[in-house]
Amino acid sequence: MQIQDYFNFLASDDIRIKGSRIGIESVLYEYIYRAKTPEEIAEQFETITLEEVYATILYYLHNKEEVRAYLADWLEFCRQQREEQKRNPSPARQRFRQLKAEADAQQESTKSVKALS
Repeated sequence: MQIQDYFNFLASDDIRIKGSRIGIESVLYEYIYRAKTPEEIAEQFETITLEEVYATILYYLHNKEEVRAYLADWLEFCRQQREEQKRNPSPARQRFRQLKAEADAQQESTKSVKALS
C-alpha cells in the first residue's frame, strides 16, 4: 500500500483521510501545534484508526514543505472565518450574547441590592 492510498485528495486545499470526513489538517494540528501523541489523536478522532493517524504524520514528514503550505493556508482561512463571524455573527450567536448581557445585568443588580442591605 502506498501512503497516498490513505487519503482522498478532493482539492488542492482539501485532503481527507479515506473513509472519513476528517482532513489531514485536523490531525496534523493536534500533532504539530498541540504536541499530542498519535494515540491521543486516534482517541480524539474516533472515526479514524491509529494506523491512519500514523499515515497522516508520515505523509507530513515526507512532504513537509507542501503540507506546511497547506496548513498555513488552512490556518489563514480559519483566521478569516473567525473575523467574518465577529463582523457578522449568526442570529443564534446574537441571541446568546443578548442572553448573557441580560444575565450579567441581573447578576449586577442582585449584587447591588445585597450591598445596600
